[in-house]
Amino acid sequence: MGSDDVMAIALLLSHREIPIEAITVVNGLAHVPAGAANARRLVQASGRSSVLVMEGRETPLQRTADFPREWRESSDQPLTEASLPAPASTERADAWLSRRLKDAAHPVRILALGPLTNVALALPSASPKAVEEIVIMGGAFRVPGNLGDGGAFKTTNTTAEWNFFVDPEAASRVFRSGVPLRVVPLDATSRVKLDAAFLARFQREAHGPLAAIVGKVLNGEREMIDQGIFYAWDPLAAAALLDPGIATWTPAHVTMRLTGNEAGRSVMEPGKPNANVALDASREWFEKLFLQAFAEH
Repeated sequence: MGSDDVMAIALLLSHREIPIEAITVVNGLAHVPAGAANARRLVQASGRSSVLVMEGRETPLQRTADFPREWRESSDQPLTEASLPAPASTERADAWLSRRLKDAAHPVRILALGPLTNVALALPSASPKAVEEIVIMGGAFRVPGNLGDGGAFKTTNTTAEWNFFVDPEAASRVFRSGVPLRVVPLDATSRVKLDAAFLARFQREAHGPLAAIVGKVLNGEREMIDQGIFYAWDPLAAAALLDPGIATWTPAHVTMRLTGNEAGRSVMEPGKPNANVALDASREWFEKLFLQAFAEH
């Protein structure tokens, strides 16, 4: 639950016409219990009490490194001080996903905003037509990776993106699964920089409890915004789930590097396409979609 995760989930929760069954939490920027608590705070703010929040795996299938400690400490902080009701479900996320994805009569779309551990564990038991599509924020193809961003993590790996790097084996399994995939990598998110003008418009035009939380996390990123290094990472993936026209898609055969100095690198190779990859996106389209979602409350 980094700030961009909060923005992405809040964007979907704000569209009340879109049914959301569950938010499943994985070992990402926040530790799993803290991330789940903040997901429940978002659900509570949205008023959509039917949305389940479940904790998932706290360990990857393939360990490389966790997100930097200081980033995780920040992401673990409560979004609000509101008291939380008891969880509606204590089922583990990977178990729930495995059971849910057996139901081919009611296919689902999955938005994956972090490492793919929970999804990779669930897909082997999925019915062939149970997954309509998975939209994934992850990877870097024709741009550098982001492991060195901010200098918090020392590495010579310049090609990997964090979500895939935290669990390369899980990402590899998902790309080999055969389910329909859309990938929103750093190539596309680098086209959607969120600047001070965007923040000012959001503060002026957005309304409601979800907007208040998003406004708080955006203010917390004011330094990065002013430096011109804050992008719509996860929110762009959520926007692409809502409206695929926001990005330019390229069919590709994607594989993962699992070892060595390129562990976690996503690569386009010759072969039958197994994913549609967004190599470009519209900043103007994103801003319009995002601001409208919170202006209507």
